[in-house]
Amino acid sequence: MYSVLTFVICGLASYLLGAVPFGYLIARAKGVDIRRVGSGNIGATNVARTVGKGWGLLAFLCDTAKGFVPAFFFPLIAGKFLPENAGQTLTVLCACLAVAGHNWPAYLGFKGGKGVATSAGALLGIAWEAAAIGFASWVVIFLSTRYVSVASIVTALVISVSAWMLYTDSGILMPIVLTVLGVVIIYRHKSNIQRLIKGTENRFEFGKKH
Repeated sequence: MYSVLTFVICGLASYLLGAVPFGYLIARAKGVDIRRVGSGNIGATNVARTVGKGWGLLAFLCDTAKGFVPAFFFPLIAGKFLPENAGQTLTVLCACLAVAGHNWPAYLGFKGGKGVATSAGALLGIAWEAAAIGFASWVVIFLSTRYVSVASIVTALVISVSAWMLYTDSGILMPIVLTVLGVVIIYRHKSNIQRLIKGTENRFEFGKKH
């Protein structure tokens, strides 16, 4: 009974925390409805482009934290209420629901972001080795192309492949989950992919002042 209740409470808390639209709230505090400017996305990239790079960085850190906290701390706190073999399942559940909260937030009519920063935070909480590989991949691709979308899509693929190389010794749950998260991230970038094909995707401008 306690195990089921623990899963329900942690899962719901993970979703509700993940659903907090930090990008929207930060932009709103600056007098901007982020859903009506730029790409219309509530994520950190659109905040950086339309409100300012510093505010975009703050949104990124907040979105990352809301993925990391449920994935890392919730199972740690709830561990004493669970059988020993249930810890990984709860960790994965919390990570997935935090990302789902960001992508489909109840607070904004289930219209959220692409889940890159929140997935990065969740990944850091459940699989730091894959997170490190993903971070290195993102930096290299971003600096090479200056396309945030391309870096995010390639990184999703890299992490999915890395998961099958790093985590199969303890079963296939982790590789499957990380692959699904990667697929979700790529799917959420479908509009970016269309713009890339058309040649209308915006590059990130380092020297642009806000």
